[in-house]
Amino acid sequence: MKSLHYKVLSLNLGKPQTLEYDGKKIETGITKQPADSAVMLHRENFEGDGQADLVNHGGPDKAVCVYPAEHYPFWEEVLSRTLPSAAFGENLTVAGLTEENVCIGDVFKLDEAVVQVSQPRQPCVKLAKKLGVKEMVLKVQQTGYTGFYFRVLEEGRVSPGAKLELLSRGEKDISVQFANRIKYHDAKNLAAIERVLSEDALSESWRASFMKIRDRLQPAE
Repeated sequence: MKSLHYKVLSLNLGKPQTLEYDGKKIETGITKQPADSAVMLHRENFEGDGQADLVNHGGPDKAVCVYPAEHYPFWEEVLSRTLPSAAFGENLTVAGLTEENVCIGDVFKLDEAVVQVSQPRQPCVKLAKKLGVKEMVLKVQQTGYTGFYFRVLEEGRVSPGAKLELLSRGEKDISVQFANRIKYHDAKNLAAIERVLSEDALSESWRASFMKIRDRLQPAE
């Protein structure tokens, strides 16, 4: 990485709400608003934040959703509109930290807290509904502009405008971009799948997913 410090541009929070999309009501925590003061980051989420679908969202491996500010101009051009803060439902909008230069297992100091990259963000249909673009999940997967998740190693208070300080790199040097490419574009690459699985910091859900793919590729004995 070119720098050891990165900036949080927006700290975004939101409790689950029942919203109507395309005439159907869904419960989701994807709608978030920027916080104006420091909040406590606990093991599974920020104080004042929450998820509706606890099977696919939240939990220790996905406590904090992060999205790079660098992608906003691209999406605004694609979608032909200006996007508001936290348009992708992220808790942290960050500058300088992208899928290309962040690795699974990277550990950061985030104000009082310590966090670790656990997996790429896996977009779901609620993002498509929020943005009103049916193909949004596929578009995110194709571009690799997914964002990523932090797990919390040490709880602590985090302020808007906090700095992220890199403390250590992931052991296997597996970028979020690489993991996305194998997942969505090169899923028959057994050697690459084994490499991703070799990273101990990989989340349980992505480990299970890659293990299923690996088991399908391996010849039966």
